[in-house]
Amino acid sequence: MPSIQPVITLSHVGLTWPDGTVALDDVSGAFGAGRTGLVGANGAGKSTLLRLIAGELTPTSGAVTTVGDVAALPQTLTLRTGTTVAELLGIARQLAAVRAIESGDVDVRHFEAIGDDWDAEARASAVLTEVGLPASALERRVAEISGGEAMLVAIAGLRLRRAPITLLDEPTNNLDRDARSRVADLVRGWSGALVVVSHDVALLELMDDTAELYRNALTTFGGPYSAWRAALDQEQAAAAQAVRAAEQTFRVERRQRIESQLKLAQRERTANKAEREKRVPKIVAHGRRMQAQVSAGRLRGEMESIEHAARLALDAAEERVRDDDGIRVDLRDPGVARGRRIAELVGTDRSYVIQGPERVALIGPNGIGKTTLLEGMLGIAGAERTVGGARGILHTDRVAYLAQRLDGLDESATVLESVRAAAPSVPPGEIRNRLARFLLRGDAVGRRIATLSGGERFRVALARLLLADPPPQLLVLDEPTNNLDLPSVDQLVSALRGYRGAVLVVSHDDAFLSRLGLDATLALDAAGRLTLVD
Repeated sequence: MPSIQPVITLSHVGLTWPDGTVALDDVSGAFGAGRTGLVGANGAGKSTLLRLIAGELTPTSGAVTTVGDVAALPQTLTLRTGTTVAELLGIARQLAAVRAIESGDVDVRHFEAIGDDWDAEARASAVLTEVGLPASALERRVAEISGGEAMLVAIAGLRLRRAPITLLDEPTNNLDRDARSRVADLVRGWSGALVVVSHDVALLELMDDTAELYRNALTTFGGPYSAWRAALDQEQAAAAQAVRAAEQTFRVERRQRIESQLKLAQRERTANKAEREKRVPKIVAHGRRMQAQVSAGRLRGEMESIEHAARLALDAAEERVRDDDGIRVDLRDPGVARGRRIAELVGTDRSYVIQGPERVALIGPNGIGKTTLLEGMLGIAGAERTVGGARGILHTDRVAYLAQRLDGLDESATVLESVRAAAPSVPPGEIRNRLARFLLRGDAVGRRIATLSGGERFRVALARLLLADPPPQLLVLDEPTNNLDLPSVDQLVSALRGYRGAVLVVSHDDAFLSRLGLDATLALDAAGRLTLVD
């Protein structure tokens, strides 16, 4: 059974975007006082639901009720590049007040801002040390630290805040193995109610309950992800068996109705022939035909009613079987010859040439400079050209880059405009068809990038990269499984394994990397050394 004592209650909640797109419709349910993992397919509305609970959005119908204050980790955290570390920790106001008092400003509002948090800076320094950052990092901005470091600092800040209810949206995105372990430790000892949206199965195993948002229905299961998954698989197996049984019954009833109609028709022809041969008076023959037609009509109606009932039973059984919608990824052949030099990674100790349709992974701890190395190689404005002496060299101009922060999108552009910019020669209708494979359909393609959730933004960025025309010879992917559900990751793996271009990927998702069929894995360290990992 799920945890008792609901701290979040949703009553017939609906949300419609200003352009008329329905995000959520008539969602009801509750979250308990323990730790709950919120799961669901890409596009189900999980992040939107968290934003409604946090009060960032106002429902267009229904109500959200919470018991106590709500603190939230947004999925789009790394896009807030101007936010300082102190703001991530939630102590910027207190620090400003302390410094104002130290400078001689004794306005009462500064003392009110501090309250009992005179040791806020000391506690923050301890947290920064725990996540591997110096105390001086309080004034640094998100743009100046790695995505993984920003995520850890923000989660640590939420722990410091100790709100009665905390919402975490994809908290292990961009985190290496050690950082994920730290998050797991934080979750195990979390005080207060916790709702976690994640595709990280290991994290979901730490939950007390599992809630699923599926087609605007919110259901809660008492147990972690594996127990919920096993129960769902069992339910779906039973539903599939029920469909097979209902199909068999429907076929039998339909065949019996057809056979019955054939027999009735044959009987009527035989009776008419007999009457003609016996020269039965017309009035008698007419009476007999009327009686036979009434009897046949009654039987026909009964058979049709039985068949209709069997059809309804089949429809009901099929409704219980899920047809989950996942992204579909098809990559065109970019025509890369096997001997073609595509790119080169130059370390302080060795170099590695990416040649032909190779798949290469670049790994290393958070903050070591993997993203910086990629952006320097790609010539992105403001990026350092070397990391501890390591650098990258391109030998092709047909490169597509999926950024970890997803900050390369024009916020004012629509989804359709954004993707068309990467494939200007492709007609809009064809772009729409291709976007449908990324679960971006109908009115959704007219929405502005600024209004999208993290998952939707990610799918737009992925679509821009994979639908580019002409197709890229090199795909550079920085944490490509962020925000993707497991079926979508399967699709991406399948597409990349069959891709006839080169792939350079940075990821902390070991399971994803192990399935790619990598040609090489290179580890980067702080001194700029590249180590070829067996």
